[in-house]
Amino acid sequence: MASMGLHEGRSDAELLKLAMAGEESAFVALYERLKSGIFRYAYYMTSSVTAAEEVTQEVFMSLLEKGSTYREERGDVAAFVFGIARNFVRRVRRRERIYWPLPEDDAVERLAASLILEPQSLQRNLARGEAVEQVRAAIASLPDHYAQVVILCDFCELSYADAAVRLACPVGTVRSRLNRAHNLLARKLKPMKSTETLPASGTEGCLI
Repeated sequence: MASMGLHEGRSDAELLKLAMAGEESAFVALYERLKSGIFRYAYYMTSSVTAAEEVTQEVFMSLLEKGSTYREERGDVAAFVFGIARNFVRRVRRRERIYWPLPEDDAVERLAASLILEPQSLQRNLARGEAVEQVRAAIASLPDHYAQVVILCDFCELSYADAAVRLACPVGTVRSRLNRAHNLLARKLKPMKSTETLPASGTEGCLI
């Protein structure tokens, strides 16, 4: 896209400043740079493409209105935009008032394998889909601050540092929350250890 090439090398903060000054191409460049991360996060939190598209659109419309309140000393633009996204995701989930399992995705299967299966496990009583559904339900039952690090690190495949930026917290907090989340999930899924079903995937822990 032309706007991307025009603003190549500019930081997110520079793009936002230009966008707030009325430079449309800068806003388009910032949108193109950040939209996929926002959409992916919203998709995993809602399990709905339609809802994720809605959240992404609302986030950037809100950014047009609130972008002038951004202060670089408080964190980077990605964290600022992600904070807006979290609020819209919560709003959508409250509005719908339904249980949204995590979407069908290889990342969910990989996490299911790493949490449920023992090295010698073979396909036994439960179907693969049932095991993955159990993992989805377990993640949905986690407190938000734990579920978010699982989604960002295990599914969106962000590094600890990048997840920390999005959540506006120290890297150590992300690491400890993810470890705690994995322990909670393993505990919730412990009864399944005796009826393992998924073939080992070779993927263990956080996918970063």
